[in-house]
Amino acid sequence: MSFQAYLDTIEDKTGLVPRALVDLAKERGYDASSVKAGTIVQWLADDYGLGRGHAMALVHVIKKGPRISAEHVGTDGTHRDDSTDLWLDGKATRPTGPGSSEGLRKDTD
Repeated sequence: MSFQAYLDTIEDKTGLVPRALVDLAKERGYDASSVKAGTIVQWLADDYGLGRGHAMALVHVIKKGPRISAEHVGTDGTHRDDSTDLWLDGKATRPTGPGSSEGLRKDTD
């Protein structure tokens, strides 16, 4: 499953786009370097029913932002992603096409 597919599934499971969950995490101070992943994983499990794998994908975005390694971009493997920039604003608004980054909103904090 691609990193983006994890985020899409999180949207399906929670009814919230990933950016909304990131914003909620920031409101709770979970983006602070002192906050451990387990704290965030537990919150996501308790409040949204997310399992560890999906929660850890969101932990990455909360802690490191929406950019991922290019390791799987453009490959043919199971974990293949179209771009190093993850789309956080929901499946319905994602630009289409492989590698499309047109219209991607960049985090500035």
